[in-house]
Amino acid sequence: MNTKTLLFSSLLFMLSAGSVMGQAKKDLALDKSFIDGQLAASAKQIKVLAAATPEDQFPKTFEKGAHVFSGSRWWCSGFYPGTLLLLSEGTGDKELLNLALAKLKHLEKEQYNKGTHDLGFMLFCSFGNALRLTGDSTQFKPILATGAESLTSRYSPKTQAIRSWDHGKWKFPVIIDNMMNLEFLMQVSKMTGNQKYADISKTHANTTIKNHFRKDNSSYHVIDYDPETGGVIAKKTHQGFSDESAWARGQAWALYGYTMMYRETKDKAYLNQARKIAKYILNHKNMPADLIPVWDYDYDKVPADSKIYSQRDLRDVSAGALFASALMELSSYTKGKESTNYFKKAETMLKNLSSDTYFAKNGENGGFILKHSVGALPLNSEIDVPLTYADYYYVEALVRYQRLLAGEPLIKE
Repeated sequence: MNTKTLLFSSLLFMLSAGSVMGQAKKDLALDKSFIDGQLAASAKQIKVLAAATPEDQFPKTFEKGAHVFSGSRWWCSGFYPGTLLLLSEGTGDKELLNLALAKLKHLEKEQYNKGTHDLGFMLFCSFGNALRLTGDSTQFKPILATGAESLTSRYSPKTQAIRSWDHGKWKFPVIIDNMMNLEFLMQVSKMTGNQKYADISKTHANTTIKNHFRKDNSSYHVIDYDPETGGVIAKKTHQGFSDESAWARGQAWALYGYTMMYRETKDKAYLNQARKIAKYILNHKNMPADLIPVWDYDYDKVPADSKIYSQRDLRDVSAGALFASALMELSSYTKGKESTNYFKKAETMLKNLSSDTYFAKNGENGGFILKHSVGALPLNSEIDVPLTYADYYYVEALVRYQRLLAGEPLIKE
């Protein structure tokens, strides 16, 4: 990295840090005892899950009274060690740190996995947090750098996007979830000085703005591209109610992704996109009063003869946790009433997620922290169950809030 690039990156970081630290000067409705209490309760709960988790497996969910685990190749494998790391940060519990580091040994081989776009989830939520908390660049930096190279192997100059899946009927599918993996590339770009990773991230984000969003600023789930021409073949869903519906977690991936991309680039186009998405989700007529969304914003359009009709109004806590964390950050990049609205909504979400309605009692829920998420209702998969990524983003939101209470930057690298 040359001197000019280093100085520019340092300036961006200072501006970002100053912005998020400014949030700490605002009135914080949740006090230290509440946040620390939720982190302590979450740490106690995840130890129940840790005791039930096989050494070389990763928790996915708990349904019908039984744990469901995966191997390291599953897209969610990084969330469990990532949650352990965040909880170790939030509580100072070294046992959780050691549990996470031991689990990473079974995950590191995924740095060579070129068959998935989810390496951000798998490697950055885990090894990225491990690097940040331990400072062990000798051990963790090469894994992250190799993983970034594996992820960018899925980029196509024709489509100007990173391919999501290799399965199914798709030609070159790109899902909105993929916005989340760009943080991995942006961070590794800074870490290594390799501008390629940042350039691919920005190009993918720009392509997604162009093709994924409807006029009302809701997002499609899947855009299928022609790999030869780069043109759009179809705009579909895979986990939402219908191709034209607004799948809640998809909107959450989008909000979080563009908020993050603004942080990393200071490109106002990304900030404006995040604000548009926030307006859509917060003002939608089907957003519940407690601000924990139903799994699809268009659930009220599900016909009575549909196989999912009886479950159409299930909440998706994973989307709520993502919203809370993303809105907290978005509030730091906006001003006045708009900023206050985002932050207060995030506080409400965080408080409600911490209630008995969604927060599991110790020893219950298989050791998962939150209840009532939905993986893919139309696919009859992971319905009204805990999900490992819901826990991750809930704990991330708690840790971010804890930093504000301490007068620290909301985002730490």
